[in-house]
Amino acid sequence: MTMAANMGSMRILIKGGKVVNDDFTQEADVYIENGIIQQVGKELMIPGGAKVIDATGKLVLPGGIDTCVHLQETFMNASIQDDFYSGTKAALMGGTTMVMALVLPEQHCSLLDAYEKCRAKADAKACCDYALHVGVTWWGPKVHNEMESLVREHGVNSFQMFMAYKDLMMLRDSELYQVLQTCKDIGAIARVHAENGELVSEGAKEALDLGISGPEGIEISRPEELESEATHRAITIANRARCPIYLVNVSSMSAGDMIAAAKMQGKVIHAETTVAHAVLNGLQYYHQDWAHAAAHVLVPPLRLDPNTPSYLMGLLGNDTLSVVASEHRPFLTKQRALGKEDFTKIPHGVVGVQDRMSVIWERGVVTGKMDENRFVAVTSSNAAKIYNLYPRKGRIVPGADADVVVWDPDATRTISVSTQVQGGDFNLYEGMRCHGVPLVVISRGRLVCENDVFMCAEGSGKFYPQRTFPDFLYKKMVQREKNQAYKGVDRDPYSGDVAKVANTMKKELCLGPIDGDAANKLGGRVHQGVRDLHESSFSLSGSQVDDHIPKRSSARILAPPGGRSSGIW
Repeated sequence: MTMAANMGSMRILIKGGKVVNDDFTQEADVYIENGIIQQVGKELMIPGGAKVIDATGKLVLPGGIDTCVHLQETFMNASIQDDFYSGTKAALMGGTTMVMALVLPEQHCSLLDAYEKCRAKADAKACCDYALHVGVTWWGPKVHNEMESLVREHGVNSFQMFMAYKDLMMLRDSELYQVLQTCKDIGAIARVHAENGELVSEGAKEALDLGISGPEGIEISRPEELESEATHRAITIANRARCPIYLVNVSSMSAGDMIAAAKMQGKVIHAETTVAHAVLNGLQYYHQDWAHAAAHVLVPPLRLDPNTPSYLMGLLGNDTLSVVASEHRPFLTKQRALGKEDFTKIPHGVVGVQDRMSVIWERGVVTGKMDENRFVAVTSSNAAKIYNLYPRKGRIVPGADADVVVWDPDATRTISVSTQVQGGDFNLYEGMRCHGVPLVVISRGRLVCENDVFMCAEGSGKFYPQRTFPDFLYKKMVQREKNQAYKGVDRDPYSGDVAKVANTMKKELCLGPIDGDAANKLGGRVHQGVRDLHESSFSLSGSQVDDHIPKRSSARILAPPGGRSSGIW
């Protein structure tokens, strides 16, 4: 460990580069000591003995923050092909210096236990700083208490909820509402995966019944309207709970538009998409090779409309979407083959923690959808602001953690599964030639990567405890709470007669709470009319059980309460 210890106290001077933050770019040198950026500027006075890195013609960026990776766990009956060592090594090799991993407790199991198990695995292996999101996969008083405890004593400030994965992790609207209220009370970030889980489940059954068992079934059973509907519902529930919301895995144009509209209405909402969604489309699911098609299975699925990726990349450029994550969850082809006869059994997940920065540079900056400052925002600074790490992370400024990347915007590298450090046996971006290459990566002041040579000890990364109530989300919310208090009306109490509660109603088949008089009129004729098709006595053969009752020639329809509906029908 002496090498790692020496590296921690290393003095490093990065000379001649352009320092890129999310708001401006300047030509400046950067001096690093004791794991902290000490000085940024020209003509620096520095002590001797520093390692000098020549960054002439290069950019000096804040290290990337990957806000969603899945490491060293089992998902959909398959073990993820990266542990915290290989996963964080791949991150560092790609220019990412902090990862946020998701802990997914089993339903009805303790959130705290799942968190502790994950911490033990990660502390032994991680090479870079990491933080943890905890999944709220069920709801009850115990979960509420554990959320409080995780936030107060264990350095967690974000929870992830699912509106999909019915019977596994899905929360009902009322449960989601209560979880969001809890998040608001404890100052946590509410990450929500928005898809209509009920209809996803129906759609999957339907596709299988039609004999569609291949990976294309994932797109057929989870069309984008299920995402945009759930996105709208999530935003509404969060608004009612007065909780800032953070939507994850935004995958479609319609969901993006829903978020843009909500932002224009002034709702406090942030959203994250994944590299895959911002680069690839769902035609991959129709590839002739099953293994190729299955390698793209993630949820929500890639979308069939070929304009989707460039649209989402544009939304990253214009701040409708704030963050791009890798959603890294690598599996092998033979693991995906668990679903060779049934697409619902293909484990969801794609690879990308190592490729995220280069691919977004190539498809975002090189194409002119964003400048280098916006690139820093979506790969690092915005995440730092949202998760309350800023400006210690996500910015090159004196006093910040020395998580720094020397980036060559002109060099290119070709992505291939044969050269990747990350797990899995398939790369979605195989053969893509990317501009933007990390030449030097510095994590907490330690030189961990230089010219593709990796120098970092297993377990030398640290858990980064997160603080609650990030200003970026909560400042406006707290102010609004002060101004939006509901007040009851101060009036004289009602002193007139009060009717007796009518008990007879329970015996009658009744259409809802109505007063006694109306009940008598309705009592006898609830089931009159032509035929109640909801009763199971209806037969498709033509002859019906009620054929002996003469048909009524006409039925008088009264105007419904509140007037007739508009003429849509």
